[in-house]
Amino acid sequence: MSNFISDVLIVGGGAAGLSLALRLSQDENIKITILSKRELTEGSSLYAQGGIAAVLDEDDKFQMHINDTHTAGADLCNDDAVRRVVEGAPAAINWLIEKGVKFTLEDGAEYDGVDGSATQTKGEAYHLTREGGHSHRRVIHAKDATGYEVETTLEKHVRALPNVTILEKHIAIDLITSQKLSGRTDSRCFGAYALDIETGVAKTFAAHATVLSSGGASKAYLYTTNPDTSTGDGIAMAWRAGCRIANMEFVQFHPTCLYHPYAKGSLISEAVRGEGGLLRLPNGERFMDQHHELAELAPRDIVARAIDYEMKKGGFDSVFLDISHREPEFILDHFPNIAENCKKYGYDMTSEPVPVVPAAHYTCGGIKTDLRGRTDLKRLYAVGESSCTGLHGANRLASNSLLECLVIAESAAEDIGQRLSKARTNLPKLPEWDESKVNDPDEQIVVSHNWDELRRFMWDYVGIVRTNKRLERALNRVNLLQEEIVEYYGNFRVNNDLIELRNLVTVAKLTIECALSRKESRGLHFTTDYPEIRDHAMDTILTPNNFVNHPPINDWE
Repeated sequence: MSNFISDVLIVGGGAAGLSLALRLSQDENIKITILSKRELTEGSSLYAQGGIAAVLDEDDKFQMHINDTHTAGADLCNDDAVRRVVEGAPAAINWLIEKGVKFTLEDGAEYDGVDGSATQTKGEAYHLTREGGHSHRRVIHAKDATGYEVETTLEKHVRALPNVTILEKHIAIDLITSQKLSGRTDSRCFGAYALDIETGVAKTFAAHATVLSSGGASKAYLYTTNPDTSTGDGIAMAWRAGCRIANMEFVQFHPTCLYHPYAKGSLISEAVRGEGGLLRLPNGERFMDQHHELAELAPRDIVARAIDYEMKKGGFDSVFLDISHREPEFILDHFPNIAENCKKYGYDMTSEPVPVVPAAHYTCGGIKTDLRGRTDLKRLYAVGESSCTGLHGANRLASNSLLECLVIAESAAEDIGQRLSKARTNLPKLPEWDESKVNDPDEQIVVSHNWDELRRFMWDYVGIVRTNKRLERALNRVNLLQEEIVEYYGNFRVNNDLIELRNLVTVAKLTIECALSRKESRGLHFTTDYPEIRDHAMDTILTPNNFVNHPPINDWE
């Protein structure tokens, strides 16, 4: 018998996974298990600063948001995905407000303290900010800690649900599929193996539906804004299980990460530039107006490349972000957490420029899904940053990420709920995790050394500006690392670090192969060997050897 059996297994506890669980839990008969490899909320969603893009102002229009998304995505976005997410935004925001998320209000508006709703006393109740690539103020936010407000509010509700089991410090190892069990060609997912990190025991989790909401893979890079959890686990597991992966070459580098030797992953929100922040060289000179007509409000890929160019050209360790020309009260009111964090490292953003550099921030590609989160593998879904719906194209528009989590999670929950209501077929007996032929690791230094080598060559060779020679060097190195890790994985008992490294090497190789196959510069992928953009935009889709090409998923059988 399997250790755990549930209707729905959710891997990951970010905004996508928690909102999916909340939607599904409306049916008390649906039993849900959530696996989180750290504390439940410890993921990228928690650290999202800027906000959620949504058409909420009467002067704004859906088509304007759609156009901005396509422009940022360099004409590679799937129009159906863009329309679905953009048009679903207002309802998603209202749902969050109903759950008690307290977004920042305009002056003169206040919360009435009864049910958490805003009382409109002057103009529109909620303050909307503008970020790079947006033609209108449409980013609703909770000061500069939107992700924290959303994530902790959802967590509170999920923890109170009687039909949801939360298992923290459990990292998924691999998916369990019919192809692995019996060699069936109509492959489907029956759950996953996961490691209890504290006890070292590998457990079997059987489920009628499995959802990957485990986030992106930016920890493949030396410098990143992401927490340590962003190791591409869901993407790697789906690839090994036979799912197609799309557009992994489009790694978004956030232009403004605080530059300090101890400021690990300290993001400075896009909203700082949206509220008037200027980028300057060390001598105080502005430079963004020489790179794009929108200057500091250009899309992120352009701003990141401009900063990278100026740093290399001038031999600078960083450039500087300056909003000190605005009133200190305004800065501290709008960006209290960012200001406090900068001050912790010796910088007062109310009176001086702050040193910034680009850092790996968001994985625009991932597991290929439809708009219900369905993957190539029956009964397997993916939502959030681990998926690729086509919304982001070649470059994500600022504050569209949390939005996608909410909208697609709702669609996935509806699809899963409908299928569960029609049939809960018997799950096959799943084999327990087999450790009979492995030993305890003899040298952990192999894992730590390979982790360090991977992140360094990804930063050097697969970064903001690429060349074929750099990418080929990276591919040679990742192939050698993969051989070592496969051997190590096959001989030694798994632990958290080995599982994450195995996944990071997989997603790194997928990223490199996607980059090598794109013979143009589009969006986040810029190569000096192919500096022009092609007339026809096409997705980069990688197909695994164990891929089963079946018709669109209409049932689970």
